[in-house]
Amino acid sequence: MGYGLFAARKIIEVRKKFRWSHKKYVRRVLGLAEKADPLEGAPMARGIVLEKIGIEARQPNSGIRKAVRVQLIKNGRQITAFAPGDGAINFIDEHDEVIVEKIGGRMGRSMGDIPGVRYKVIKVNDTSLKELVRGRKEKKRR
Repeated sequence: MGYGLFAARKIIEVRKKFRWSHKKYVRRVLGLAEKADPLEGAPMARGIVLEKIGIEARQPNSGIRKAVRVQLIKNGRQITAFAPGDGAINFIDEHDEVIVEKIGGRMGRSMGDIPGVRYKVIKVNDTSLKELVRGRKEKKRR
């Protein structure tokens, strides 16, 4: 390949071609992360609680982490969301409307010792779950 005085077009074309061998470039350009993400790239999503579940913590920890199955309103997909806080699960009932957000952690994977859970509940019926757990607010009836 020439690197001469008038080779700019050739160099640009070659660079365009070989960018497709980089995994991160391909994922970004084709939007694969957004397609795979139930929230579709949004920071938060609204959903309806289908059931409450207990998830066993990963080794070396033990205990049952309280979570809920949520059906998202925007696309009907089902996700599992963690209920953070001591006794927080008691404020969440089936058919409640909740807002979930990503839990943090390793590049969109699960956080800490909770296997397969990537989301957490932050609001129940438009009331902050943190406020409910602390006893500052009462839960609204829908």
